[in-house]
Amino acid sequence: MPTLFITGANRGIGLGIVERTLAKGWQVHATCRAPASAKKLEDLAGRHSGQLTLHQLELLDFAAITRLGAAFKDRSIDVLLNNAGVMNMAQRRFDPADRFQDFGQTDVEDWTKVFQVNVVAPMKIAEALIDSVARSERKVIITTTSIMGSVELNTSGRWHHYRTAKAAVNQMMRGMAAELRPRGITRFALHPGAVRTDMNSAKAPLSVDESTTGIVALLERADLAMSGRYMTWNGEELPW
Repeated sequence: MPTLFITGANRGIGLGIVERTLAKGWQVHATCRAPASAKKLEDLAGRHSGQLTLHQLELLDFAAITRLGAAFKDRSIDVLLNNAGVMNMAQRRFDPADRFQDFGQTDVEDWTKVFQVNVVAPMKIAEALIDSVARSERKVIITTTSIMGSVELNTSGRWHHYRTAKAAVNQMMRGMAAELRPRGITRFALHPGAVRTDMNSAKAPLSVDESTTGIVALLERADLAMSGRYMTWNGEELPW
């Protein structure tokens, strides 16, 4: 069965993907900042001993990412899913009335760290684990993005830290897809949809189950024909 490596696995979409892939018999390596306090993830690990392995990882600790890559140097990873990301470093829940990150309200420290978590960390994780992906059968790398990263669809402005970070992720994914194609590696950006999670609006249209069902279906059929694309949870394509 395939092996999945996923970041940001302790709640919401990440946890849902872990649950669904475990149910399908996948081997899963899941990271989060504090596994000992991630009760649902720890419970899953207890019920799926030998199938689910937890790893502590702080995305801003780039030396730790390098060490993680060294620990996987002799292993294979079929699907690497860079799922972890932040809208803001304070973990403020999405609220359309919140003016934070609006023009005139941007914050240099927050903006810089949002870029590091959402853009630099996924690149460094991909670089650290690329040989493990390349030696696998599936050879897939996916990074979670957002529809808010689409330049064409941005008609309202606002949320500048997050929007620009996700636009940068899209550019990074597009470039990496071209670079890695000769190695047979599939690389695409994935928008999970507007999902009802702890950090999103309770009025969001999608449930975690709906989003993760679609995402896992994409993981199962991912191939080189999908490389370099900007896709939604249900396989539709978004404009850059």
